[in-house]
Amino acid sequence: MHTSRRRRPAAPAGVLLAAVLLAGCAGTGDSAGGEPELGPVEVNPATAALSLPMDAYTDTEAERIRMGQVQQALVSRCMARYGFTYEGVRSAEATGAGAGDRHAYLFGLADPAYAAAHGYDKSAGRGSPAKPAAPQLSDSANVVMTGEQQGAGGGAAPDANTEEEAAQVDSGLTAAGQKVPAGGCGREGYRKLYAPTKDSVDLLFAFGLASEAHDRSRQDSRVVDVLAKWSSCMDKSGYVGIESPYDVVEKLGLESDMGGPKAVTAAKADVACKREVNLVGIWGAVEKAYQERLVEEHAETLALYKRQREARFKLAASLG
Repeated sequence: MHTSRRRRPAAPAGVLLAAVLLAGCAGTGDSAGGEPELGPVEVNPATAALSLPMDAYTDTEAERIRMGQVQQALVSRCMARYGFTYEGVRSAEATGAGAGDRHAYLFGLADPAYAAAHGYDKSAGRGSPAKPAAPQLSDSANVVMTGEQQGAGGGAAPDANTEEEAAQVDSGLTAAGQKVPAGGCGREGYRKLYAPTKDSVDLLFAFGLASEAHDRSRQDSRVVDVLAKWSSCMDKSGYVGIESPYDVVEKLGLESDMGGPKAVTAAKADVACKREVNLVGIWGAVEKAYQERLVEEHAETLALYKRQREARFKLAASLG
């Protein structure tokens, strides 16, 4: 049963700006893979204000949507070479919870205003527009799209990891008097955007490093400590035995009504407890420290990845 409790009033904005604390809970330093020392630990920063090293290598939601549109345009151009019109599926716009805030749910729900208005319902404000169906393709167009002959046996169709490699791979198929690209136009569109050359860095490389940093941060003693304090605060608020912000919805059985009154009440307590123990400030500083370590360890590959990402943006601009 939920029990109400009085909260300390929020600190004035000036105090929060001044209260940039050097972590008294610094770890064992960077040597030998120990817990890294922390830089400034802000007090209850908004997730939208968090700046992490891997942000420089990670698309925002708007950029991700734009790249999806570019990939569709490249597929359409490929299909046009064989006489087929292909419109693709129009991507949705970046709207709703967390739009423009890439770290909105990195540490679980953290926005008090959103918690009070919508609880844990991430879809609030998005509406529910019908998703357009994928265009229906004729059998001959499908062959060009997929690079596979329908009903053909003999295992997987020829494909290539990069566009450079694809130039040396014979799909064994022709259309309109031309060779169909390995993997079809669907794969060609992807390769031209994300893997044009043999030195193309895997699209998920930066995501993998960010995930690795997050996994390491969850084991860090300073995060373990602040999570224990958050859990204790939740106990006192009437939500007993919840050890992680990621478990609240499941533990409380809120899946079927994540924006209802019960969810809103729990979300408000969740966010209030995060603010009471400065969970976002501490965990954000720890996450940043582990990301900095991985950026240093993989500097050469990340530099190449960044150049290739910039090339994708230039390609997008050239397509209008």
